Amino acid sequence: MSGPLVVIGDVLLDRDVDGTVDRLCPDAPAPVLAERSSVDRPGGAGLAALLAAGRGHDVALVTTLGDDEPAVRLRELLAAAGVQVCALPTRRPTAEKIRLRANGRVLVRLDRGGDGSAAPRRVPAHVIELLRSASAVLVSDYGRGTARSEPLRAALADPAVPVVWDPHPRGPEPTPGARLVTPNEAELRRLTDADGGLRLAAAARGAAELRRRWRAGAVAVTMGADGVLLSHAGPTPLVVPTPFRATGDACGAGDRFASAAAVALAGGALVSEAVEGAVTEATDFVAVGGAAAVRVDASAAERAEDRPDDAADLVERVRARGGTVVATGGCFDLVHAGHVATLEAARQLGDCLVVCLNSDASVAALKGPERPVVPQADRVRLLAALGCVDAVVVFDESTPHAVLSRLRPDVWVKGGDYSGGSPSDTPDLPEAELVAGWGGQTVIVPYLAGRSTTKIIASVKE
Repeated sequence: MSGPLVVIGDVLLDRDVDGTVDRLCPDAPAPVLAERSSVDRPGGAGLAALLAAGRGHDVALVTTLGDDEPAVRLRELLAAAGVQVCALPTRRPTAEKIRLRANGRVLVRLDRGGDGSAAPRRVPAHVIELLRSASAVLVSDYGRGTARSEPLRAALADPAVPVVWDPHPRGPEPTPGARLVTPNEAELRRLTDADGGLRLAAAARGAAELRRRWRAGAVAVTMGADGVLLSHAGPTPLVVPTPFRATGDACGAGDRFASAAAVALAGGALVSEAVEGAVTEATDFVAVGGAAAVRVDASAAERAEDRPDDAADLVERVRARGGTVVATGGCFDLVHAGHVATLEAARQLGDCLVVCLNSDASVAALKGPERPVVPQADRVRLLAALGCVDAVVVFDESTPHAVLSRLRPDVWVKGGDYSGGSPSDTPDLPEAELVAGWGGQTVIVPYLAGRSTTKIIASVKE
């Protein structure tokens, strides 16, 4: 990527206020929230820019910003994330979305400012030059006017710069020649007459219609947990499924998908390659909590490479709502029915299951240089694809003591094949004393007899 990735669109300030409720207001049947903490983050196009910058790329955000307090806070957050802000002046108040939450659940959302839309008429010359030098442009349209700016739209005419356009039903049509347009299913239905009948057929008709209408290179319809339908060259669409069924807050998943696709196109990827990678990133984003889990002081790149942070975020959310955290561990080389039985039994003991996975180096140290048979990245993906697994964290040591000390699960689970599978062996488990130190419980669950990775490998060799 030579130039920066430029994000164009409307920003808002997202604020989550978390607390507890233990009484009702004396003069109305309304809960009283005792505030414990609050988190601010950029929303709208600001979130898309933040997510792209978290991948380690140079990112510039072109948006409208006034001089009010929310705008000042947005500048601080974006600067801390390494995003260059090119602010076009406006007299409109900065939009805010404030969520009041108790035990992780939203009680009420308060919206401020941002009413109506106003397109910037004047755009400084240095902003136009920035667009011309960009490696890619992402238009994150939230229907508040920035994407309607004629000077900005005219600057997007260069076919050499790939443009990804995330549209809004209240916004303008994408500029002709956009490399990729990314509506979701609900937006597709509002923008076209494609509805009724087979879901995939309706999405394919609508995507093809928008591609012709907007003269776009490709249209990717995001379909939540069912992946993406891509209408591009040829009459047959490409369907990219999600790598696993993620459960969690989908807020911001569209921004993650669009920003990931734009980053990939900036690096020279084909549209189909960009979409496939973006589906995986959006799925991971939902699995770790969506926009609510985003922190400006911890980049998305760090969270993608440091799996303990993913698990720690999950554990924090489950504990915040009074849930029970369960963890188990092992090599999980050649995942088989015995592994699945252990994981399913472990998941039933609480509200989330974290798998502590031995890294490739750790497996080799424990089992010899010929192991693992399945590399670490594939083992992570296989485990994460199981519906009973909520998070996977990789550790390099010979034991999971360090990661357990960090996560402090309420229940630590081992399969019944461990130490012969006798319940009397439970106190001898290496991690039992550690887990008991913070009040946790170690248990053994039944294991399917006759299932063994070692036996499978020996059978294959024979």
